[in-house]
Amino acid sequence: MTIVKTEINGVFIIEPRVFGDNRGYFFESYNERDFAEKTGIDVRFVQDNESRSHFGVVRGLHFQLPPFAQAKLVRVVEGRVLDVAVDIRRGSPTYGHHVAVELSAENKRQFFLPKGFAHGFAVLSDIAVFQYKCDEYYHPEAEGAIAWNDPTLAIDWRIAPSEAELSEKDKHHQLFADFVTPF
Repeated sequence: MTIVKTEINGVFIIEPRVFGDNRGYFFESYNERDFAEKTGIDVRFVQDNESRSHFGVVRGLHFQLPPFAQAKLVRVVEGRVLDVAVDIRRGSPTYGHHVAVELSAENKRQFFLPKGFAHGFAVLSDIAVFQYKCDEYYHPEAEGAIAWNDPTLAIDWRIAPSEAELSEKDKHHQLFADFVTPF
């Protein structure tokens, strides 16, 4: 695997080594030892999640409050999405900055987000199947979120706002300017 550093410390794009031939392809999607050696991060994932969505669905920007904060390793197994990580760590030099990366079944990239990041994605293909590993179990009482379309974050989701389809909950999150970070 190749680790690509982003402009935010601790956020990585992971490009697996893919072996393909006339039968299809094979790649190792996760190896704890290699991940730790190449990133310097020792993480133990305890929960895997999967979602299926159609074009225009935006999920996020979500996070889990401490002490249940989650690091995540995300990927797409069908379709393509724009995946976004927003730094919400108090005192971080990149506080309020974001990294966006296209993840797809074709590029097989993965995206690692450490604790202290709000996370979301927009579906850019007809259908997308999105998988992610978490290093902490989900706790509904620890949910936190920021508005996906916050103007101060200025995230280009690569879909028109009129095409964005959100859950009822995601339509009512606080603006970043009103956000007090718990990290």
